[in-house]
Amino acid sequence: MPYEPPTHRVERSIRATTGARLVAGVDEVGRGAWAGPVTVCAAVTGLRRPPAGLTDSKLLTAKRREALAVELEQWVTAHALGHASPQEIDDLGMTAALRLAACRALEALPQRPDAVILDGKHDYLGSPWQVRTVIKGDQSCVAVAAASVIAKVHRDAMMAELPEQFAEFAFAANAGYPSPVHKAALAERGPTPYHRLSWAYLDALPQWRHLKKVRAVPEPSERESGGQLGFDF
Repeated sequence: MPYEPPTHRVERSIRATTGARLVAGVDEVGRGAWAGPVTVCAAVTGLRRPPAGLTDSKLLTAKRREALAVELEQWVTAHALGHASPQEIDDLGMTAALRLAACRALEALPQRPDAVILDGKHDYLGSPWQVRTVIKGDQSCVAVAAASVIAKVHRDAMMAELPEQFAEFAFAANAGYPSPVHKAALAERGPTPYHRLSWAYLDALPQWRHLKKVRAVPEPSERESGGQLGFDF
C-alpha cells in the first residue's frame, strides 16, 4: 500500500515557534507485549533528507527494517535507547515505565534536546521536557520514524537473544507478544523471569494465577493534553 513519506514539518514548526535548535523524535516498542522490556529510542536527525523508504517500523518487513536500521544509525545525528524492565513495568505501571525508558534514552543523547516530538496522543513525559505529541508521528515525522525503526530492531534482537532454556516461547519470532506458540508455552510452563507479572493474562491461567503481582499504588492516568508545545498534528 502506498504511503506518504515522513517530513520535517513538525520539527520546522517547533523551531519556528519556540526557538528550539535541537529536536528529538521519540518512539517506543513493546508496550503491548507480555514479556520483555518496553524500549524507547530518541533520535535527532536535523533537517537532512532521510534514507529512502523510511516509515513507521510496523509497515516494513523484518528484512527491510533491519537493513534500514543499519542505514539509519549511520545517518542520524544522534540516537540513544532506553529500556524499562518487566519488573519496573510491574512495579511502576506502563505509563511510568514508559517515562522512565524515554528519560533514559533522552538523557543518553550527547546533547540534551530543547524539544521532543512524541509519537501518539498522550504525553507520558511531562515536565521538564518540552513535548509536542503527534498522532501517527511514526509515519509523518522523520525523527520519530527513525526512532521507531531503531527501537523495533534493537528490541527484537534483545528478545531473540534470551536464553535457550526459554526456546519453547519462540521469543525470537514473537518478541514477547501473545502469539499462539507463546500462549501455549505460557500455559504449560508458566511465566519466565522475562514476563510481566502484573498483567491480566495471568487471570486466565489458574495454575499460575498465584504469581500475579498487584501494585500497591494504582497507575496514574495518562495526560490527555496535546503536548506542552501546542496542538497535535
